[in-house]
Amino acid sequence: MKKMTLQYMQAAAATMLIGVACSQAQAQTSVTIYGRVDAGVDYQTNVALKDANGNPTGQTGSKLAASGNQWGTSMIGFKGTEDLGSGLSAFFLLESGFDATKGVTNGSALFNRRSYVGLNGGAGSIKFGKNLFIVNDVWFLDPTGQQFMGTASLVKGRNWPGANNVIEYQTPTWGGFNATAQTSLGEQAGSTTKGRSDGLSLVYTNGGLELRGIYDVIRDVNGKYSDVYTASKDLIVGGTYTVDKLKMFVGYENISAPDTVAATSPDKLNHYWIGANYALTPALTLIGAAFHAKLNHDAGSASLFMAGANYNLSKRTLLYAAVGTVRNKGNADFGTEFDNPLPGHAQNGGYAGISHSF
Repeated sequence: MKKMTLQYMQAAAATMLIGVACSQAQAQTSVTIYGRVDAGVDYQTNVALKDANGNPTGQTGSKLAASGNQWGTSMIGFKGTEDLGSGLSAFFLLESGFDATKGVTNGSALFNRRSYVGLNGGAGSIKFGKNLFIVNDVWFLDPTGQQFMGTASLVKGRNWPGANNVIEYQTPTWGGFNATAQTSLGEQAGSTTKGRSDGLSLVYTNGGLELRGIYDVIRDVNGKYSDVYTASKDLIVGGTYTVDKLKMFVGYENISAPDTVAATSPDKLNHYWIGANYALTPALTLIGAAFHAKLNHDAGSASLFMAGANYNLSKRTLLYAAVGTVRNKGNADFGTEFDNPLPGHAQNGGYAGISHSF
C-alpha cells in the first residue's frame, strides 16, 4: 500500500510539473494564423489589344473581369513569437498571397510575400529571409492604401516589389524617430552588387504628423541601373497629417536609371501626389487622390485621378469601391491599373468588392 501511495504521489507530482511547464511555454510562446480574402468586379476602358503572340494590334477594347487584390492582397499567414527573457524575443512570419478569383498563388513560391525569422530586443530588431522590399513603405504615404489605383500606377509597380535573401534591421523609436535598413543579396559569385537591392526608410511621428523618407536601389543581373521600372534608384519623401476625421497625404518620388542603354528610353521619372481620407462616419471613409508622373527623353507624362470609399460592415468585413481616370500625353501608356491603353490614350476604370480578414 505504501509503495502504491508513493507511486501515486510521484505520478501526481510529475503531472503537476508537466502542467506548469506547459503553462509556462504557452505564456512565453504564441502562434497566430491570420489572413484576408479580397475579391470583386473590375472594369477598364481602352485596354490595348494584343494578338495570339502577344503583339499589339493597334486597337483597344473595354475589359470586364473579376477582381482579386484590387483593394488589398488576399493572403494567408502564420506568425509567432517566443519570450527569451531579459527583454529579448524571437519571432517568425510566413505569408503567402493569392488570387481569390482563381484560387492560385501570386507566383510559384510557397510563401511568396514573406518568410523570415528574427530577434527583437532593446536594441531593435533584425530579421533574415524573404520580405517585401523596403520601398513598400510608400504604403504609409499612399492615400488609397496601395490599392490597384494608387502610388504604383504611374510607376508601373516600381514601388511595391518583393525581395529575397533579405537582411533587415529596424531601430527602436527614439523621440518619434525610427529607421529601417534592408539589403537583398544578389548571391552571385565574384560580385557583391550584381542582382542586389538595398534600401533605407526613415520616419518621424509627432501627434497627427508623420514624415517619411525612403531611398532604395535595385540593380540588374549585371549590377547596373538599366531600367526605370525594374532596375533603378528610387527616392521618396512625403508626409501625412491627421486632424480629427481628416487625414491628408502628400508625396514625391524620383526614379533614375543612369545605365539605360537606348537613347530614346526614359532614364528619369518624377512622380507627385496629393490625397485625403475623410471618416464621414465610424464605418464609412471617403478617399480622394491625384497623381502626376513625367518622364524625360520626350517619353510623355500622365495624370491619374481617383475617388473611392471603404465601408466597414464589421471589424473584419469591408465593402469597397473606387473609380479613376488616367490621362496620358505623348508616348506615355500608363493605365488606371495594369492593363495599359495605347500610348497617348486616356483610360477610365473602376472596381468594387468585399474584403474579409481573419
